[in-house]
Amino acid sequence: MVEVQRGPGARSLPADALEKLRRQAVAAVGSGLSQTRVASMFGVSRKAVGSWVRAYESGGESTLRPRPRGRRAGEQLVLSAAQQGRVVDVLAAGPPDAAGLPWLVWTRKAVAELVARECGVVLAGTTIDKYLLRWELVGRDGVFSRRPGCPPGTLLVTWTHPRSPTGTRALHALVAVSGRGTLQFLAAATPFTGVAEFRHRLRMQCGRDIRLVPHDWPAAHAALLDDSRDVVLPA
Repeated sequence: MVEVQRGPGARSLPADALEKLRRQAVAAVGSGLSQTRVASMFGVSRKAVGSWVRAYESGGESTLRPRPRGRRAGEQLVLSAAQQGRVVDVLAAGPPDAAGLPWLVWTRKAVAELVARECGVVLAGTTIDKYLLRWELVGRDGVFSRRPGCPPGTLLVTWTHPRSPTGTRALHALVAVSGRGTLQFLAAATPFTGVAEFRHRLRMQCGRDIRLVPHDWPAAHAALLDDSRDVVLPA
């Protein structure tokens, strides 16, 4: 006699409970009950019972142990390393208009369209943010959050060093963030020699004058701020 323990569906069971369920179901079929009857007894599909029985008959008891759930490290990424490398290469090659896209500086939407064009994959804005973090194009200090202390027309700007998953050297990026968390940037393979071009493109894209205020600006590039009239140094 097989003792039946009813409970949640098989998909929601922990591994040890699922293995026990499979063993009980196989034993019940072995005792002479039909697969349909066993499926009804245990609250699972007849197809599931059939697959467990076939696995047991072909491979023994070890086949009744559930495989580890979840994805392997890195498997959850939609884009492969090669695809990511291709996207980063285009970002570093120049502004979006040079890549045939209708923007003057890169934005989340521009990156999403680039990914769709280059890789045939549609990504949500939150997923784009994760890739920008992964490529170290933005830091992990809440750059995507709103900044209430940043007045309209003012953008916080920083210089970062993104890395391509397929490259060996760091790239360069000028990244501007508004008080509402709007992200805009330019990337390059070589260091920037000024911020005037970046500010000009931001003004054109935003359709108004803007102020750039350095935020977490790297000391290695501090001289660029001293010689620039395109940024407003904090008081």
